[in-house]
Amino acid sequence: MATIQVTNLTFAYEGSYDNIFENATFTLDTGWRLGFTGRNGRGKTTFLRLLTGELDSHGSIAKNVECDYFPFPVPEEGGMALDVLQALCSGAQEWELIRELNLLEFSLEALYRPYGTLSGGERVKGLLAALFLRENRFLLIDEPTNHLDAHGRRALGAYLRQKRGFLLVSHDRALLDACTDHTLSINKANIEVIAGNFSTWWEQKQRQDAWEQDRNEILHKDIKRLTQTAREKADWSDKVEASKIGTHVADRGHVGHMAAKMMKKSKTIEKRYERQIDEKSQLLKNIEFADDLKIHPLQFHTDKLLEFDHVSLFYGDTRVCEDVSFTLRQGERLAVTGKNGSGKSTIFKAILGDAGVGVTGNLRIPGQLKISYVPQDTSFLRGNLTDYASSCGIDESLFKAILRKLDFSRVQFEKDMADFSSGQKKKALLARSLCEQAHLYVWDEPLNFIDVFSRMQVERLLRAYQPTMLFVEHDAAFCGNIATGEVRL
Repeated sequence: MATIQVTNLTFAYEGSYDNIFENATFTLDTGWRLGFTGRNGRGKTTFLRLLTGELDSHGSIAKNVECDYFPFPVPEEGGMALDVLQALCSGAQEWELIRELNLLEFSLEALYRPYGTLSGGERVKGLLAALFLRENRFLLIDEPTNHLDAHGRRALGAYLRQKRGFLLVSHDRALLDACTDHTLSINKANIEVIAGNFSTWWEQKQRQDAWEQDRNEILHKDIKRLTQTAREKADWSDKVEASKIGTHVADRGHVGHMAAKMMKKSKTIEKRYERQIDEKSQLLKNIEFADDLKIHPLQFHTDKLLEFDHVSLFYGDTRVCEDVSFTLRQGERLAVTGKNGSGKSTIFKAILGDAGVGVTGNLRIPGQLKISYVPQDTSFLRGNLTDYASSCGIDESLFKAILRKLDFSRVQFEKDMADFSSGQKKKALLARSLCEQAHLYVWDEPLNFIDVFSRMQVERLLRAYQPTMLFVEHDAAFCGNIATGEVRL
């Protein structure tokens, strides 16, 4: 297999004083199933754009294989899906495309509809199948799961496990574990490549972080002790040297020799002290300090906060879901699951009183129930954070403090929210919800685009405070750690 050799890669966007990459050097094998991880804003998508040649940098990226980027716009969305996808395959036969789509559990009837009518999940599967049929390509797959439900993610993981020659950007730990054999990580201070999937990388990182923290503590104590010892020996040497002056000194040569010997020991200790200072300065550079978050759930005067009794939901005459029955009690965190289009988000809209949703059956929501809602969509976010906090009626200082804990730099506070990355927009919505005191938290795919470290922060928060929640989330690891029950549609 070919290699991609990155040498002294340095890159910064025009007008920025901070380099995203600085003198980065590493090698990738194009036969790997490579997972790509790192916190939001660290440069994952930028690196993919550098690989495709879309951006120019200092240093070099040497490769003898073409890189295809996913996702990309399809120019002829009006054509039949089969024709559009075949045109992307670079000459592959129809039976080959159908074979790939079957492996992805793609509904073949969709091939005979206009491409523009395909759902987001169908487009993800169709484009990936077409791209993997191209020859001599290294596929750059940038967060493919945001249109896939849990079942679709499992199918994608099984499909990619059978392939070779791709780089997968994803924050879904279960997906990365299912299909990758190497991991590329953008850390705070460097870029590293290891053999193994996400769990292997995470275990190694935890061991390295723990060792560095222990070593840092040992060096801190040693440096403090050596500083004191060197000072004492230097002071003693000075006093002995000074004692040579006077008429009562029997052997000035001997005293001078002892003073010089003690000063030499002091200098040796100083050199050891300097070495340990240097070693200490190299530690903790990649430690991700993720401070614990807080939430302020309210207690309600009744145990039942929601009750669906044989509820069906409609948009006009179109029935979205039917015969839904469940009860949500205080302290429960129910995950709403089901395939795309099964009505998960519509249930949330009905709870929030959306006038566009028709309801039959008995939907019981007690009066005076305070609900905090995180929507799936982030496209409406505009303007600065100060105005957004004011419009939401939340404390600006608390809002920004939470964003800092979610790894926002202070530079981001000055930007228009429309210019935030997708992960940063989602973090803004989460931070707003954490500022709100509520009886019930309704979160619709809150982790889309959010990095693994922040996901773990949110998990720790919810386990510690145990708010009452109804949520949709396709991250299997998050659901397994947080949900106390499931509403399956």
